[in-house]
Amino acid sequence: METYDALLLASTTPEPGRTRTILDPATGEEVGEAPVHGVEDLERAVEAATAAQPAWAALGHEARSAALLRAADAVDRSAEDLARLLSREQGKPLNGPNARFEVGACSGWLRATAATPLEPETVVDDGQTHAELHYRPIGVVGAIGPWNWPMMIAIWQIAPALRMGNAVVVKPSEHTPLSVLALVRVLNQELPEGLLTAVCGGPEVGARMAGHPAIGKIMFTGSTATGKAIMKTSADTVKRLTLELGGNDAGIVLPDADPKAIAGDLFWGAFINTGQTCAALKRLYVHDDIYEAVCEELTAVAATMPMGVGLDEANVLGPLQNKQQFDIVARLVQSAKDSGARVLLGGNPEPDQPGYFYPTTLVADIDNDNPLVAEEQFGPALPIIRYSTVDEAVAKANGLDAGLGASVWSSNPAEARKVAARIQAGTVWINSHGGVHPMVPFGGVKQSGYGLEFGVEGLKSLGVPQVING
Repeated sequence: METYDALLLASTTPEPGRTRTILDPATGEEVGEAPVHGVEDLERAVEAATAAQPAWAALGHEARSAALLRAADAVDRSAEDLARLLSREQGKPLNGPNARFEVGACSGWLRATAATPLEPETVVDDGQTHAELHYRPIGVVGAIGPWNWPMMIAIWQIAPALRMGNAVVVKPSEHTPLSVLALVRVLNQELPEGLLTAVCGGPEVGARMAGHPAIGKIMFTGSTATGKAIMKTSADTVKRLTLELGGNDAGIVLPDADPKAIAGDLFWGAFINTGQTCAALKRLYVHDDIYEAVCEELTAVAATMPMGVGLDEANVLGPLQNKQQFDIVARLVQSAKDSGARVLLGGNPEPDQPGYFYPTTLVADIDNDNPLVAEEQFGPALPIIRYSTVDEAVAKANGLDAGLGASVWSSNPAEARKVAARIQAGTVWINSHGGVHPMVPFGGVKQSGYGLEFGVEGLKSLGVPQVING
């Protein structure tokens, strides 16, 4: 087991002029010095990955799965120290669905990926033709991750890529490199040398990854704008892509829902990771009949949730991870206040407080075209919009270019499923929002990206289909 100090030390580099200081977004205190890699470091990582990949692929699914299980054991051995590093660098609290939860999900996804069967599929066998569909390794996969769930999303990319016989080069967010470096170090206790490498560079490294001729696929989670840039840069090499891009998820509360019964799940659907989740509930449509009751019950729940420094065991909400995101949330909430919307809770950050804390904010009586509704806030501020008919709510839910997730809330699941079928989103949850499962495919539609992750479909997306006919 690696200690916290050992993980932190191993995630830094002593090279002068090639480091960047990482600060705790809750306190402003220094966490550590992150390496700043360049394109030449990427080239070395790709060369090592290319050399290591054939022998890894030759091991077969069973041996590769066994290695993933050993890697999961390694994560479990270092879980608490990984969680503490994650909490300090990203800002999320240790408890609740936060740092310890995220590290546990890393182990769980490794195990689930190892256990997922993927057998050759006989597509025709009629006595004259026998055709089988197989999936072969791509080669080297480039994984570009975000800062909101840096460890967990890295595993979502790494685990299926390795299972399918690929090597992986990871580029973590510049905001949260130490967490991913530490995780990769732990995983590499059980993996062949050169197979998995993290390169902590800026946009020039990401651009080179997207256009690199030796990288056969890019997996990217992040903004729609960056996803579009990756598509353009990758075109010359006809690179395979899985893009999980921005979301502005809608929730529709039907008039038969029980406001008190759903309030807790509504809260966590919107405010998990302090709202910094692509598939969080970001705009809530509530029928006139129960609008005030939902506002009242949701406010009562939200008011009980402690926010503060992540290493304090009592807290379940933390800061925004960076000032840029804090400024976005502040701007959008101010736009709602300027329009005359009713602030039920929050909306006034303390000016002299250290860290990027924005209070849990609920905004009612807001127009559907207000920027807080129309733009993805990615923070702890939820607009609650009235509607009169289900047709109106569905039209508003479908009115944006985003289509990652959505939810329908009702005491009648059958009726909720009928409404869900009308919503343009990759996943629609019933009476919950944002939950993911390693065997349930996940991906977006419209400008929230394309490609599927998780389960059998996720494994297939990390392979090259090959038909053997005859």
